Amino acid sequence: MLACPRAPRHTDSKRGGEKAGQRDKGLFRVSDVILQTQGLTKEFRGFLAVQGVNLQVRRGTIHGLIGPNGAGKTTCFNLLTKFLIPTRGSITYDGRDITSMKPAEVARLGLVRSFQISAVFPHLTVLENVRVALQRTRGNSFDFWRSESVLRKYDGRARELLDDVGLTEYTDLQAGQLPYGRKRALEIATTLALEPTMMLLDEPTAGMAHEDVDSVVTLIKRVSKGRTVLLVEHNLKVVEGLCDNITVLARGEVLAEGDYMSVSRNPEVQAAYLGTDPASVGVPESAIHG
Repeated sequence: MLACPRAPRHTDSKRGGEKAGQRDKGLFRVSDVILQTQGLTKEFRGFLAVQGVNLQVRRGTIHGLIGPNGAGKTTCFNLLTKFLIPTRGSITYDGRDITSMKPAEVARLGLVRSFQISAVFPHLTVLENVRVALQRTRGNSFDFWRSESVLRKYDGRARELLDDVGLTEYTDLQAGQLPYGRKRALEIATTLALEPTMMLLDEPTAGMAHEDVDSVVTLIKRVSKGRTVLLVEHNLKVVEGLCDNITVLARGEVLAEGDYMSVSRNPEVQAAYLGTDPASVGVPESAIHG
């Protein structure tokens, strides 16, 4: 359920230096937009999973993509990260048209994603997992067969990244033995190893216990400094605490946009989450806050 709204966070001094008043009014330069879609549409055998989505993600912000089940969030996310090709529409990242690019190509541009299911190599150590990601700087597909002495040159940077995500004490542990929340932290470390300009996080707190959720939220806040983050998240209290801007999808279309307070009070958003008629009178705001 949507959590109780707090007063909007003032962000004059962070994430690109935008003035709060400018952001609230949507007055920003084209150069402030790092990821943009126009008319983004995906059709599966006559079914429109995503239709006509116009999305703008501002540089240096944390942007949430939310919506009820079946809203098209996952399809939209897969389109943005190039795991699906749009039926119609365009995607621009950092001034470049990436509509027809492949996932590896956009990753090399600094647009890097994580997955809903934690993706680690369970039989490698925590350090080795991060080192695998760092090896991409060699530009060689056969680094798995390099000598240990060659690969050890990545250990220093790998340890720095593990320290950044609070995994220093787990360095030599097999990744498969990590608790679930720590595996998500490891995945974020491997994502950071790719030196992303923009991180796309797919339900980063899915399946976590409360204490793990709090740790990952703190981690995302820390690693987002100097970067742009787009996240799909079902836990709307997490969205409230993290996101500067939110896009709400319903039935494959953009239903609302804005900060958490404005979208949580939108009658159409309330109707989408509750299944009520948006024209009905007296839909209590408390019904979607908890």
